Amino acid sequence: MVSFSRPDADLIVLGGGCAGLSLAQRLAEAGSSAPRVCVLEARGSYRDDRTWCFWRTRPHRHDGIVAHAWPRVRVATADGRGSVAQTPGAPYQMIRGADFYAAAQEAIAAAPRSELALGAEVGAVARRPDGLWRVETAEGALTARAVVDTRPDRRPAPGGARLWQSFHGREIRVEAPVFDTSTVELMRFSRPRPDRVAFTYVLPLAPDRALVEATAFAADPLPPPALFGDLERAIAEASGGRGGATLREEHGVLPMSLVGPPPPAPEGPGYVRAGLMAGGARPSSGYAFRRIQAWADSCAATVLAGGAPIPAAPDRRLLAFMDRLFVEVLAADPARGPDLFAALFRRTPPLRLVRFMSDEPSLLDAAAMAAALPPMPFLRALAGLEPRPAPDLAESAFGEAA
Repeated sequence: MVSFSRPDADLIVLGGGCAGLSLAQRLAEAGSSAPRVCVLEARGSYRDDRTWCFWRTRPHRHDGIVAHAWPRVRVATADGRGSVAQTPGAPYQMIRGADFYAAAQEAIAAAPRSELALGAEVGAVARRPDGLWRVETAEGALTARAVVDTRPDRRPAPGGARLWQSFHGREIRVEAPVFDTSTVELMRFSRPRPDRVAFTYVLPLAPDRALVEATAFAADPLPPPALFGDLERAIAEASGGRGGATLREEHGVLPMSLVGPPPPAPEGPGYVRAGLMAGGARPSSGYAFRRIQAWADSCAATVLAGGAPIPAAPDRRLLAFMDRLFVEVLAADPARGPDLFAALFRRTPPLRLVRFMSDEPSLLDAAAMAAALPPMPFLRALAGLEPRPAPDLAESAFGEAA
């Protein structure tokens, strides 16, 4: 017999991180036409634990909370060879986690049909015989017509990705104006290492303040202590040996080309996975914010039109192929990484590079990226790749050619 019991919500969002809040905010802004949405987040409160950066290639909904923007980025190898990319019309922007969380919480709190439950520990998720989804929590069970699960479906572990990008950063204040606020140090590489691609990332926030991060692309995910030595050296170099007072810290681990099938998920219509481990992070770079926003736009539009939530669209095949091949080359010979990145920034026109890094390249942009790199490492990596469908060049007209 079919049950006509009323669900507690039309949509339950599991996880109130970047992906979950992005979707919930868009639905909340629909007002009375929005579905009833409940976001379940395990954290009891939010803190300023993240920064998201990207190139602004077009106006976006988060323009109002951009904390900093820079017209130039720089890449440098350990021997001092460097390239500066100036990107007129496409500044490199930063959004603070605290500002993003606050804007999303404000929108959700103002919406009569949306709710954010903090400190909500989620248990089993299952589909009932009547078609509703049942989500167990410590406070009792909730039901919904659909579920979007943005929680990581796997934890960073050796073998889970071809490479892991691990970073640990400190925002510091120095008692001297030592930082060039016009230029982001996107990658300052350390000496080539056989086990990882290691570099420093410096976001100058003021002449006396910066976020300095030690970053590594390695086969294994790295905990904060494994990066402390690199970070101390990076801070000393960036500050001219002055050090600085720590204002806050952040740490993260991002997948670079996940390996193996995803863990089993509840089956049935109306349940989808989204977020960092479900297509949210660009395999070759780890950039995630813009990709997550694109998914949230599409998913919210589909739900508001009466459809079921949708997962992130797969990358176009040529872009996915190029990313996979690049990660394979880095994994096979990490010591080559600094020279490869330096070549990309030295030989590729800046705006072509930006469009490629921002998931919106034309075929000419993709060709320029390929032409900037030495062919032999990629031919060797190509010979060792497991076969997958070949990229369809005619299908992948990424955008208008510049």
